[in-house]
Amino acid sequence: MKPQKEEIIAATAGYVKDLLSGEGSGHDWWHIYRVWNNAKSIAAHENVNMYVVELTALLHDIGDHKFHNGDESVGPRMAREWLQHHEVEAETTDHVCDIIKALSFKGAGTSSSMPTTEGCVVQDADRLDAIGAIGIARTFAYGGHKNRELYNPHIKPELHDSFEKYKASTAPTINHFYEKLLLLKDRMHTETAKRLAEERHQYMEGFLNQFYAEWEGEK
Repeated sequence: MKPQKEEIIAATAGYVKDLLSGEGSGHDWWHIYRVWNNAKSIAAHENVNMYVVELTALLHDIGDHKFHNGDESVGPRMAREWLQHHEVEAETTDHVCDIIKALSFKGAGTSSSMPTTEGCVVQDADRLDAIGAIGIARTFAYGGHKNRELYNPHIKPELHDSFEKYKASTAPTINHFYEKLLLLKDRMHTETAKRLAEERHQYMEGFLNQFYAEWEGEK
């Protein structure tokens, strides 16, 4: 008997939890859990296929290119193998994998399109988890994971004009705010995400002002 949608979503959540629990770079199960919840909250205000939204949110980071030598094909391939194993319809599987393929931020100077509303919802949910208080925490977790400097005033941020340059960057963690995080507010698709992003963006700006003041011994 073919599994029901609810069973597949539950099985997928369990699979991803087992795969990513304890990961220390900020791309762990709890990141997935938050994106999943964000996506469901945003989707409640949109006309979408919730099944596609939930599966994509759960599977979007199972093979992140950052942990596979920059190979962008790993994540969609792993997602496809999982979905096919659970007899998910080809149309749904293709849709999920197409979103995962297009989801990543690819550099400040690059443009990317997300052709479906389901993709916009998941991308917004993922980007919300990259900003605000949690975004700050995740950014420094990843910087420590990659053995990067916190900040170096002699290394200026770079607005990368290609995904290859963006992926190859080894800049200090503070630079990442200017190269990605502070740009995300204006790249949200849905009204719900735009509203939530505004407050998180302001929180990051306040953090940076405090950081620089402490760096110079002013506070």
